[in-house]
Amino acid sequence: MSSKMFRLHMLFSLQRRRKYLMKYTRVFLLCLLAGCSICWFNTVCFVLCIKNFSANRPLALSLTIAFNGVSAALYTLAGNAIDSSSNAIYLLLNAIIPLIASIAALIPILRQPSLDPLPPDGVSRDSIIFLILNFLSILTGIYLLLFSSSSYDGTRACLLFGGAIFLLIFPLCIPGIVYARDWFHRTIHSSFRLHGSGFMLVDVEDLELHKELLSRESSYHEIRDETVDVNTGQKSSGEKDGCCDTMVKKDQLAMLGVEHPAWLLVRRLDFWLYYIAYFCGGTIGLVYSNNLGQIAESLGQSSNTTTLVTLYSSFSFFGRLLSAAPDYIRAKVYFARTGWLAIGLVPTPIAFFLLVASGNGVALHIGTALVGLSSGFIFAAAVSITSELFGPNSIGVNHNILITNIPIGSLVYGVLAAVVYDSNVSSSLNIITDSAVCMGRKCYHLTFLWWGCLSVLGLTSSLLLFLRTRHAYDQFEAKRISTT
Repeated sequence: MSSKMFRLHMLFSLQRRRKYLMKYTRVFLLCLLAGCSICWFNTVCFVLCIKNFSANRPLALSLTIAFNGVSAALYTLAGNAIDSSSNAIYLLLNAIIPLIASIAALIPILRQPSLDPLPPDGVSRDSIIFLILNFLSILTGIYLLLFSSSSYDGTRACLLFGGAIFLLIFPLCIPGIVYARDWFHRTIHSSFRLHGSGFMLVDVEDLELHKELLSRESSYHEIRDETVDVNTGQKSSGEKDGCCDTMVKKDQLAMLGVEHPAWLLVRRLDFWLYYIAYFCGGTIGLVYSNNLGQIAESLGQSSNTTTLVTLYSSFSFFGRLLSAAPDYIRAKVYFARTGWLAIGLVPTPIAFFLLVASGNGVALHIGTALVGLSSGFIFAAAVSITSELFGPNSIGVNHNILITNIPIGSLVYGVLAAVVYDSNVSSSLNIITDSAVCMGRKCYHLTFLWWGCLSVLGLTSSLLLFLRTRHAYDQFEAKRISTT
């Protein structure tokens, strides 16, 4: 009797494992297709923004990337409005909404106007539009942060979802409103004028002028340096700089906007410093968000998982919007965008070391908000940095080479978290899921410590990148001021 029961148990276990394998295979294929779609969507959006909004490129990019960050909060509202008790509704929404959005965007993409330079009035008009869009984006983020983290009844959930849809669709009316305002000012009075865009750290026309001026001066500087070496006997080729000077000055970027093909890109030290900064910064934040449900469960906060996901999503949205702040304050405070990248990385190690020090709910919420803010800033700022350092025309290829760190980091950091989690799991099994569950701070304590140390490495790499590129940014700004 016991042997028969054993065979039945083994047969039942085998069938169950086959069922799980089929589910995992479907999930794997869905993730593979979703990952390919994300890369395709992002590349198309980045190229379109750079080509069509050259005068306000960082603002367009920050808005485009920012709304990627509110997808989770928006889907939560939609799921609560349709059927809050069903998890399958999210799969249905993920299948339908991207398809509808793609079809709606296809027509204006295919029927793009000619890419002629905008007149000064057009640049001013676009600047005003982007100001209004950023204001509306902040309102949208606050709305989703306040109302998508809690469950509501059917009628109220539908009203809240309708309000979110209105906030997302309303920006389509802004260009018409601005055109009407321009007509009013041309008809009534013409006292209001904006000469050029003040919201651009690196303008395309200024960049081309900067390249031309540097090329004219390069021969003069070479002759002057040779003369100094001969006449004064300054540092010869045999002398060596210090380690820090070598790291900062070796193969230093001469000017911004120089096109880098892929073979040249991977040979530059600046690119690998940039790669490490992204790998040990934004990618860690992304992996943290993917593990947020399990982290909340291990810390006894499983009832707050939806709130935590919404918190990360909303603060990631605000971080993406903040990436455009350097362009707004350029007239008062000019700072290399790579320096802003280093500043944006600071909250990540703070968040992880806070989670190492304390595992209560408050620390988890604060840490989640800081990681979301930091990673969102990095995701949005990185596109502009790639364009400025390695050329705007090569952005499609170069940025996709950069973000190869995302799947690599997801694998490395995910395996690290899994090893630490499994090493601290209890021997008891969850009968429903047939899986072991780890409870307590020990489940992710060592993982947070590793992630915090790695994020410090990313911060250090971003500081080195800033020191190596600061001269190019300062030189560009000096040339721009001297020609205005």
